[in-house]
Amino acid sequence: MNPLISTIDPIQNGDAESQKVDVVVVGAGQAGLATGYLLQQHGLDFVILDAGTRIGDSWRSRWDSLRLFSPARYDKLPGMPFPADPFYFPTKDEYADYLEAYAQQFELPVHLNTRVEHVTRTDDRYLVTTTGGSYTAENVISTMSSFQIPHIPAFANQLDPAIKQMHSSKYRRPGQLLNGGVLIVGAANSGAEIAVDIASGHRVWLSGRHPGQEPVIRKSKTLERIMTRIVADVFLHRVLTIDTPIGRKARSHLMGHGTPLVRTRKSDLEAAGIECVPRVAAVRGGLPQLEDGRVIEVDNVIWATGYRPNFSWIDLPIFGGEQDPLEPVHRRGVVENMPGFYFVGLFFQYAASSAVIFGMVRDAEYIVKQIAARHGAAQAKHSILERVWE
Repeated sequence: MNPLISTIDPIQNGDAESQKVDVVVVGAGQAGLATGYLLQQHGLDFVILDAGTRIGDSWRSRWDSLRLFSPARYDKLPGMPFPADPFYFPTKDEYADYLEAYAQQFELPVHLNTRVEHVTRTDDRYLVTTTGGSYTAENVISTMSSFQIPHIPAFANQLDPAIKQMHSSKYRRPGQLLNGGVLIVGAANSGAEIAVDIASGHRVWLSGRHPGQEPVIRKSKTLERIMTRIVADVFLHRVLTIDTPIGRKARSHLMGHGTPLVRTRKSDLEAAGIECVPRVAAVRGGLPQLEDGRVIEVDNVIWATGYRPNFSWIDLPIFGGEQDPLEPVHRRGVVENMPGFYFVGLFFQYAASSAVIFGMVRDAEYIVKQIAARHGAAQAKHSILERVWE
């Protein structure tokens, strides 16, 4: 194990003073590790804090058949390619191992088992309080995504107790389910892929508005790869950004409706015998009722209904987005009313590609450049003051 990846915070053994660093990075997923590498390249002193016990476990805990929605050419972090064919879709365990190897390769200062409980601001520095001690820093970067707390509709508790319910975050494999029919609520990528995963052994209904699908040409591998590059490199990365009218319109739509299907086609659902039905609107007689009034008799319900943000540890007045009061107010991840506080890894932080790894890397590069410039200006000011007092 990399000696810098510790499972015990270095200041938890009775040191009352906070450890001082230039930057505290909260979260050791792909966003946190990429940000750490870039900070390292600029010579900044930083730590990466994470509540988990092992790097990559957020991927390892997903369902068994999950593969990344983007091919390997778009999954690499700066400085280290993903070791596979550029158009190979990595499994979730392969990507978890890649993240762990990445942190070790670059000796990133990751402190595991260290949950951040509060971030407050005093004068021109931030105080970061964790389960293992505290840090003070001029800069804090939250690299936790907007998707932290599983969301399940309130009426779920009205379902018959005999129906087995779980959120998609708890689904691992078909063997978890009772014999009989399965209703999956939520027709976006997770719901569609889980539906296909279990369709061979169960009758499956997929409930929700179809989110559309990214264009794919399956008859020709060459044309499919060209289309993938056009969609990713041009459309998602350069056209749909917060700087373009079409991008701002797309962001508003996607924030409320989810992203189009990437790999699973509507024809795949039909071929698997999955019945697509309207949204679940209520519960009647202990059974789920659709918007059209139909009641579905099932033995299992999987809620692929997304997540809610969890930034409760941030004790700063930086929230109140246009569409969600829990959404942080920022410009490309920069919180303008709170100098030195930043985000990396938010959905559509700058572009539609922010939702995938290569777009997130561009966001991280932008944030680290802001910090490096801020740090350079502070260093220059400090040098001037030193010369004045000499």
